[in-house]
Amino acid sequence: MSDYIVRATAADSSIRAFAITAKDTVEAARAHHNTSPTMTAALGRLLAGGAMMGSMMKGEKDLLTLQIQCSGPAQGLTVTADSAGHVKGFAVNPQVDLPPNAQGKLDVGGAIDLGVLSVIKDMGLKEPYVGQCQLQTGEIAEDLTYYFATSEQIPSAVGLGVLVDRDGSVKQAGGFIIQLMPFTSDEIIEKLEKKIGEIDSVTNMLEKGLTPEGILEEILGEFGVVVNDTMPTEFRCDCSKERVSRALSTISKKDLDSIINDGESIEVKCQFCNTAYRFEIDELKKFRK
Repeated sequence: MSDYIVRATAADSSIRAFAITAKDTVEAARAHHNTSPTMTAALGRLLAGGAMMGSMMKGEKDLLTLQIQCSGPAQGLTVTADSAGHVKGFAVNPQVDLPPNAQGKLDVGGAIDLGVLSVIKDMGLKEPYVGQCQLQTGEIAEDLTYYFATSEQIPSAVGLGVLVDRDGSVKQAGGFIIQLMPFTSDEIIEKLEKKIGEIDSVTNMLEKGLTPEGILEEILGEFGVVVNDTMPTEFRCDCSKERVSRALSTISKKDLDSIINDGESIEVKCQFCNTAYRFEIDELKKFRK
């Protein structure tokens, strides 16, 4: 198993925890979208967070979408994940690259800046659940922490990290989500807050060779971590020519005729994975029926 998610509990189930290693997942996204180092880090953090949040969903067909609409040059990010560890995503402007921030790190916050985070959960009901919050820093982990506290009323700590190598490829990627249950004692909360304030960054822990289990042990070891299960995670897009065809068939006859009259085949790209699908004139004519 290359990339995987660990789901665990601690402190007699008063803490629930998730951790992920996502190097291959983020590298696949980088390769699909040819992202700059800054946007590799931004999209990679959201992919890691989205994959863990997707694993919180119960139903096989449940889908989670994280959408960032922002005023920074990145313009926006979208990630979709399911309950089986499959995740995909894209950046509106994948080529944004900025000088390092004051800490000498990739300036994800500067690329995103102010905006709104939307969390959309499609659980097969009439309407999907939509929660929103204002972006706090644009650094993504802090924004997800704020989202959990304000929209879901779950005190949480989210850590996410992507380390980009000199050649632009992904060297490390991963993260954790720690959440408190309503019955967690004040003593445990106090100890946990102190511990989280002392831990190393996610990328440093991964660079030291820590696995997702190791990351959770590092944070929650004194609380008695119990690993409930592990699941593989990967970048996977479910697009196909058939699905794109269905989308094209919804175009008005007027617009379709305009495309056909141009006499040129067209190419339609999937936003999530950049796969291109070509349609010849004869194929387009079939959609007019």
